[in-house]
Amino acid sequence: MSEWRPAAGLDAIVVRAELLARVRKFFALRGVMEVETPLISVAGNSDPGIRQFSLHEQPLWLRTSPEYAMKRMLAAGSGDIYELGRVFRAGESGRHHNREFTILEWYRIDWTYHQLMNEVEELVRHCFPGRMFRQSRVSYRDLLIAYTGIDPMTAADERIANCISSKGIKLQNLERQEMLDLLISLVVQPGLPENTITFVFDFPVQQAVLAKIRADDPPVAERFELFLGSLELANGYQELTDGAEQRQRFEYELQARDNCGDNRAPLDQEFLEALDAGIPECAGVALGVDRLLMAILGVNSLEDVLAFPAERA
Repeated sequence: MSEWRPAAGLDAIVVRAELLARVRKFFALRGVMEVETPLISVAGNSDPGIRQFSLHEQPLWLRTSPEYAMKRMLAAGSGDIYELGRVFRAGESGRHHNREFTILEWYRIDWTYHQLMNEVEELVRHCFPGRMFRQSRVSYRDLLIAYTGIDPMTAADERIANCISSKGIKLQNLERQEMLDLLISLVVQPGLPENTITFVFDFPVQQAVLAKIRADDPPVAERFELFLGSLELANGYQELTDGAEQRQRFEYELQARDNCGDNRAPLDQEFLEALDAGIPECAGVALGVDRLLMAILGVNSLEDVLAFPAERA
């Protein structure tokens, strides 16, 4: 086939348009305002797990998420908001990854992350009219114990490493969080039940990212992930609103970037100032639209739903 043609078929392109219209209708009926935020920023993402594009001719960065700008809107009194737009990750490639992709992100003021899980489930069902799904909610801790016998909150690193090796997975000087991520992606995720909306919630504090930490024993990050069958679709939080704590997390992440030799981007000072000014208590979530479209069409690769993936862009 000639490379000028779209990778996805016309049927997929049509279904994408219908999906975007369906999503907008969902939020319009709920009074959630659509917003637009910049694709290019003077600041970057500090998370060492996310690689990002820089525009070298100027100190500018392609966004990895609209989150920081959206939270600035929340601090300015926007109310409940959502955005449908493109984001960028360097080094992302594969059946479920592309360096440029569409994300749906939204924030609900004065909601808990459990309330937001309810709405995420409603959205997914709304996008599959006539399709029946089972639903499951399980804590991160209980999930790992059920699938691996490992308690991710208390197990020694050596035991986690031995569990991974017993599955035939090769280890190469991985940190604890990286080992747990391996167990989730290579052991747990493939075994999640099909035709089921699975929410995994309350993560280890090392995986809090931008989530609040609850002082349980042991403490947990008020974070959730959504899987449709074995496909990861969304990541949500009870949002951290403490500017001082957010600065500390950013500095820790920047140090981690330095330790692994990644480029260091300037921190988003406007975002931090918005936190200092005060953003309302809220829960937020980001959902991968391209992966949702994969599930709707029953295909196994992003190339089947993207008109122009990275290789044809």
